[in-house]
Amino acid sequence: MRIVLASSEAVPYSKTGGLADVTSALAKSLAGSGHNVTLVVPHYPQLQRQNGKRPLASTGQPLQIWLGGKIVTANLYWGTLPGSDVTVLFVDQPDFFDRPALYGNKDGDYQDNCARFCFFSRAVMEACRTLVLRPDIIHANDWQTGLIPALLEAEYRDQPGFENTSSVFTIHNLAYQGQFWHWDYNLTGLDWKYFNAEQMEHWGGLNLLKTGISFSDMVTTVSPTYAYEITTPLGGMGLDGILSRRSGDLVGILNGIDPDEWNPATDEHLPANYDAKTVFEIKPQCKAALQQELNLEVRPDVPLFGMVSRMADQKGFDLVATAAEEMLKLDAQFCFLGSGDPRYEALVRHLANTYHGRVAATVGFDNGLAHRIEAGSDAFLMPSRFEPCGLNQMYSLAYGTAPIVRSVGGLKDTVVDASPKNLFLGAATGFRFEDYDAAGLLWAVRRAAEMYPKKNLWQQLIRSGMSQDFSWGKSAGRYVEVYERVRGIGGGGGSGGR
Repeated sequence: MRIVLASSEAVPYSKTGGLADVTSALAKSLAGSGHNVTLVVPHYPQLQRQNGKRPLASTGQPLQIWLGGKIVTANLYWGTLPGSDVTVLFVDQPDFFDRPALYGNKDGDYQDNCARFCFFSRAVMEACRTLVLRPDIIHANDWQTGLIPALLEAEYRDQPGFENTSSVFTIHNLAYQGQFWHWDYNLTGLDWKYFNAEQMEHWGGLNLLKTGISFSDMVTTVSPTYAYEITTPLGGMGLDGILSRRSGDLVGILNGIDPDEWNPATDEHLPANYDAKTVFEIKPQCKAALQQELNLEVRPDVPLFGMVSRMADQKGFDLVATAAEEMLKLDAQFCFLGSGDPRYEALVRHLANTYHGRVAATVGFDNGLAHRIEAGSDAFLMPSRFEPCGLNQMYSLAYGTAPIVRSVGGLKDTVVDASPKNLFLGAATGFRFEDYDAAGLLWAVRRAAEMYPKKNLWQQLIRSGMSQDFSWGKSAGRYVEVYERVRGIGGGGGSGGR
């Protein structure tokens, strides 16, 4: 198949979160399976300069994009995604994309984000037309590309090269919806007939995530449980109505993890490498090295709990704050890495100063340290309020570290609780708790601390976790099934279909 993937970010070119990792990894895996894949992203020159990237090659075919009553010119550059046969097209428009950050600064989102990404969505469609890509599938991701399925149905369906094109739209995080003032609708260039409660209007304004959901032939999200949760009033964040109506075309597909980046047998960030056969021999060396690096007491006899996360309520830091005093009554150690809400940055610093040798806190981000925490910790905390998919719990399982998670979203789909039954069956891989409260988190942490000295049970838990398959090949295969399901139906999908 000829597949065009459109995303506002992709590693190694730009990144603010998991979207960038997922986009590139999926593109690589699809191309590795023999599909013709083109990845289209904005060109962020500031990030290119910071990262020391080489100049890109021009396609020699500039784009003229009609936006808000005027023509805006964009240049197209091309390259190849490292380690793959994926063609990458970069949409270059300095006024929109030559900025220090992707979406905003310390004062908030950029005021022209609607214009920026309506422009980008149109540029994706024009690139397909100008370069005669003739895609079988256009796969858009999150609100930044939510206009693409609407443009396909409303404007491009009858143009040469799009007769058999179908659209897939992936929701990576429903919390970010691309909601704008209703007069920004003019920036879409579409007839106002589409500005209605069934398609693009939401609470009087323009909602680009809703637009993608409405017009795409198929909607996916990043875990089966999250696919269900977002159809409910509790998890739908105002869009449960349209998601319920599209539930027959809504599929949850777990993200995979990149074995080139996250593999304890080859990880260059670790002091020693190991696999499932050597984990119990080598992992203690990684733990001791991490304890030394973080100025913790070097104690193999106590469990070390790690947490690498954005410090925010969504990630469960309010639960950590409430449960911290009781957790620290356990004979255990804790290490934190991340940044975010100043309240939680101050909290972990306070804990590290108060419980010196037992708690370590690194505010900021250090990729190498993130890897060493995964390898050196015995258990990993992810008490999220909501979690569309989550990746760190899968990294933990691959690294022989027991995840402690709230039973929500992708965490529920990837971690099997260490209940007596699951332990007896040899299926348990970690510890889950149901209700979003500090008591639940504390209960799960205590269970892990109590099991840690029981070597046979703990090793069984770790072996089971390391045997799980979270490869991108498996996940990409599910996406191909979705593509095959909608291939050639062009316009037969959601409420935007003709």
